[in-house]
Amino acid sequence: MSDYLADERTLVWCDIYDPDHETFNALARELGLNEWAVEDAVAESERTKAVVYKTHAFFTVYSVEVKDPPPTDVSESTLEVHRISGFVLPRALITVRLSAHFDMDRVSRNFDDLGGQERGVGSLVHGLLDVVVDSHFTAVQALDDGIEALEDDLFAEHPLRGKLQRKMFQLRKDLVALRRVVLPMREIVSAVQHRRAGAGASVELDAVYADLYDHVLRAAEWTESLRDMVTTVFETNLSLQDARLNTVMKKLSGWAAIIAVPTAITGFYGQNVDYPGIGTVTGFVTSTSIIVVLVLILYWLFKARDWL
Repeated sequence: MSDYLADERTLVWCDIYDPDHETFNALARELGLNEWAVEDAVAESERTKAVVYKTHAFFTVYSVEVKDPPPTDVSESTLEVHRISGFVLPRALITVRLSAHFDMDRVSRNFDDLGGQERGVGSLVHGLLDVVVDSHFTAVQALDDGIEALEDDLFAEHPLRGKLQRKMFQLRKDLVALRRVVLPMREIVSAVQHRRAGAGASVELDAVYADLYDHVLRAAEWTESLRDMVTTVFETNLSLQDARLNTVMKKLSGWAAIIAVPTAITGFYGQNVDYPGIGTVTGFVTSTSIIVVLVLILYWLFKARDWL
């Protein structure tokens, strides 16, 4: 690769999938890549970041894929995250992937649409970051649809409480994971733009990079709004549970008051003392009539106050 890069008319793109550590280190020594960046590129877990060195820039980003078809288990995530790292040299881009699930063909098409080799490595980096940002939009849209479905379940006449809470918890987990990869993209695009300006790149791609940065901001703002929506749904769920509990308590109190009337009357007539109508049918009919009348009056009053 160093022989090809000696020619100023050459643009090199090297895409490496799951590289062997020794081979990748040999390539890094040949091109003078920073050893710490090389370690970060092959590490099992690394945060989204961008670092500008003297001779090159390094970034790590995550694309997000929505599972199709969605999982049947509501407690399973609907998103898959795939990491890709890149080393940006003046006339070369080296991409390192640990997952095969990344649309490199689309990156190539974006590169061609921006003018291909004539626009230099900047068009290639833009094509890559554009695919990543578009995947973020797709994931945010999927979570937005999930929250809308959650709202429908929340206000259903007979909501499934256990399933609803599991869906809500999983949505919050997916949103946290998505925010972790979406929000730092602003620094990634800014660092790449700064590197291009420092390298004396042409201004022909400034407009498309500005548009890319706008897309990144929109994705970040949309993600933040979803966070507020999930919080609102969670608080609404608690409020509805409290309201339903109050309704149940009102109904129980109303029925307890209705049952208390016949209990009081029959208990009074059960005393071991003489009272009008004792031992006669008239006394029994009188006490029963009193019970029925008072129960109907209480039922009508509680029903009018929406207690029953």
